[in-house]
Amino acid sequence: MTDNSAAELVAQARADIAAKAGGNRYLDLLEAGEVPRERLVRLAAEEYRIVSSDQRSFALLAARFPVPPAGGMFLGLAQGEAEALTLLLRFAASLGESEKSLKAYEPHPLAQAYPAYLAQRAAFGTSTEVASAMLANLEEWGAYCARTATALRERYGFDEEAVGFFSFFAESPPGFEEQALAVIAAGLASGDDPAEASRAARLLHAYETAFWDALADGLP
Repeated sequence: MTDNSAAELVAQARADIAAKAGGNRYLDLLEAGEVPRERLVRLAAEEYRIVSSDQRSFALLAARFPVPPAGGMFLGLAQGEAEALTLLLRFAASLGESEKSLKAYEPHPLAQAYPAYLAQRAAFGTSTEVASAMLANLEEWGAYCARTATALRERYGFDEEAVGFFSFFAESPPGFEEQALAVIAAGLASGDDPAEASRAARLLHAYETAFWDALADGLP
């Protein structure tokens, strides 16, 4: 398989996702200032579990697929999650929450479907599946994080340090798309199933949508 095949696979996955994409009620409410401040703790606590899980998932992927280009990409993603966790704790602190309180929070099951699926693919999936899913969904996730950071600053009065977690994910890591395409191309060349990679991208998107829907659960 060629790099063109990898790019075509991701382009088709993005088109499939876009065809099924809807709005984001939670972010609409956040931008309107209609999410009660105390409900922002739910956002911090759910993300705490997600980031902690994803860091382990990427570390496992780096161990399963250590040969370049996959090993370097997954290790970089694991390191990025570690940095993000530090930023997230600053957001929690601005809400008056400690790491201990985040750990004690009872998570919403559907909010945790995303990291559960990523952990499943980290243990049993291919590098092509994970790289395709992450790359196909990256732009939407980044846009959501940018909207969150802006709303928290403009509607709730948080400073840039407090919203650094969301600003961090608003921009994709430099060179990530090229890295991911190289991983996909290498995986396809070794016999990874492109249909399974496309399916992984669609499922990951569905589970991310479930995360945002879970955050909006119970809001007017």
